[in-house]
Amino acid sequence: FNFAGSATGMADSGIARAGGVAVPSRPIVIAHRGASGHLPEHTLASKALAFGMGSDYIEQDVVVTKDDELIVLHDIHLDTVTDVAARFPSRKRNDGRYYAVDFTLAEIRTLQARERVNLATGAAVFPSRFPVAATGFSVPTLSQEIEMIQSLNKTTKRNVGLYIEYKAPKWHLQQGKNIAAILMEVLRRHGLNDKNAKLFVQCFDPVSLKDFAAKFKPEFPLVQLIGDNVWKESDADYKAMLTPEGIKEVGRYAAGIGPWIPQVLDALDDSKAIRKGSFLDMAHTLRMEIHPFTFRDDALPKGYSSSEDLLRVLFGHAKATGVFADQPDTVLRYLVGTRD
Repeated sequence: FNFAGSATGMADSGIARAGGVAVPSRPIVIAHRGASGHLPEHTLASKALAFGMGSDYIEQDVVVTKDDELIVLHDIHLDTVTDVAARFPSRKRNDGRYYAVDFTLAEIRTLQARERVNLATGAAVFPSRFPVAATGFSVPTLSQEIEMIQSLNKTTKRNVGLYIEYKAPKWHLQQGKNIAAILMEVLRRHGLNDKNAKLFVQCFDPVSLKDFAAKFKPEFPLVQLIGDNVWKESDADYKAMLTPEGIKEVGRYAAGIGPWIPQVLDALDDSKAIRKGSFLDMAHTLRMEIHPFTFRDDALPKGYSSSEDLLRVLFGHAKATGVFADQPDTVLRYLVGTRD
């Protein structure tokens, strides 16, 4: 696979706009936390690799620091992906966890980022991926990442997009931090509140996302993430959201949905056709973006023996308009192959 070749050329293939969203000639590939199947998640190295692979969008999860900076980190906790416990052993809360909001940006810049570990065992969550002991990586700010991607777009004459998820808005408010407002200020500062910006903003919290739409009137599209109720990502009832009525409601404030891959598979019948009256059927009726998460070729769903089988179902049967992938190169190879 030629990282600078045919897939990269396809990455900027938007041919029209509908509801504020560019309509590409093929499904989009969203690098989940960067090329996180190859390098530690959310490091700048992982994002640069995802860019070079030809990803259409690169994802940024953001949380707030003590001094109101946005850093790119999947969790409100630092301990699963950095050496914070070794560097600041006295700074854990009563629950034993280390929270980004308790540290200044200067302190976070002293940390080493690493492959994600299981806190109970210390072992890598994905053992076949990058070595946990490897050092030299750091936690970037959102501004750093925006500037890097904008600069790479300039030097390569491409238009790779940003796909930002702001994390735990209700929890952040309880800590005295309005993460949505801080995010909007950063986006404005970088000239990204523009209808021509290649940007999605997503969140699991529908209350916050509705408020975001009403208060900021963004020029860019919003995406409602749909989790499982047991994850406690917000107070939302995602089971109710996974109905035609629930999707209609989402369509009032968001241009798309980000369902969990098992939810998409459950919306298909035995022949793998979209089940009539399912949430997926309604999303297609409303012409919404459908960006399932997360494709991992080293952690396929039960019943799928190959990446190709899963991608064939997601794109060919479920008609997803994009997918989040830890291995964006695998998805790009598949999409290039289906066009040949």
